[in-house]
Amino acid sequence: MSPAPTQLGLVFGGVSGEHAVSIRSANTVAAALRRGANAERYRLSCFYIDQWGHWWPPAVADTVLAKGTPASLADLPAAPLRAGFQGFPEGALDVQVWLPVLHGPNGEDGTIQGLFSLMQVPFVGSGVLGSAVGMDKQAMKAAFAAAGLPQVPYACVDAEELSGNAQALLDRLEQQLGYPCFIKPANLGSSVGISKAGNRGELLAGLELAASHDPRLVVEQGVDARELECAVLGGRRMQASVLGEICFDADWYDYATKYSEGRSHTVIPAVVPAELSEQARSMAIAACRAVGAEGLARVDFFLERGSGALWLNEINTLPGFTSQSMYPMLWEASGLPLEELVHQLVQLAQESGQPAAGRRAEAA
Repeated sequence: MSPAPTQLGLVFGGVSGEHAVSIRSANTVAAALRRGANAERYRLSCFYIDQWGHWWPPAVADTVLAKGTPASLADLPAAPLRAGFQGFPEGALDVQVWLPVLHGPNGEDGTIQGLFSLMQVPFVGSGVLGSAVGMDKQAMKAAFAAAGLPQVPYACVDAEELSGNAQALLDRLEQQLGYPCFIKPANLGSSVGISKAGNRGELLAGLELAASHDPRLVVEQGVDARELECAVLGGRRMQASVLGEICFDADWYDYATKYSEGRSHTVIPAVVPAELSEQARSMAIAACRAVGAEGLARVDFFLERGSGALWLNEINTLPGFTSQSMYPMLWEASGLPLEELVHQLVQLAQESGQPAAGRRAEAA
């Protein structure tokens, strides 16, 4: 007799600037879990976190997925007046494995991972530490530096410096990094809040933009480089995919370029020497170890055109799963199709959650 299907809970949306991207990713993952052998292995329920932090049951979640856009208050039945988490909707406590398909703060930063850990229910992806360190670019860069991993020159900035002595801050960044440079909020992804500066006025405007998203900022020296990406899968034993290259028709890889059809394309596998490919793949796994990431991650690199130097850019511990997302495409090119990829991710979560389950059984 075949085992009973595992009850999966896919949670998406979230209080984040990447809410809309999360819906697109969730549609891809949900479809893969409802196809082929996965339809027999799993019983999938989707849960939606609206832009105010309220959790909604599958009936609402499935409607949002079908629509493909964020729900307004008018779309939601009897939305609570107070923002924030106020308990699980019906069916959530029956979930045996959680699959967060959330990007940005309140989903990728260790907060929801802490909730699942308190519940003692296995979940896909990194734990609290790996998620938090991988999300915050200041902490991430410090971890990479401690591990001796190469990075482009950068500076950490606190938003208070802008309201204090902004001119002194600009002087410091110009002396330390020069132009062009990139200004980034420490805790967002999908290029939200990021800008490129080529002069003092653009630098000040970029700092103000980033500070409107996050009080912790990172400013990086601009380099003339190709953008390479590598997908990582696994727990204690990790494997890295082939490399991919992002090519784009823009000055840099901003949000509009990233999520607009025809504005960018990928080359998989990336056309690079085999030795460099192996170097990047090893570095991708080292980056995961440095921040404590597990389960899945996408690691991004700069390959400087002039010198051929390989720089570690950043790690994404909950990478996108949209039709244009590199993580599933890299594994597809490595011989792991989407349906099998999500199955392996769930298996990894179950394996990592077994000790906790065993302790619960012993306590009983």
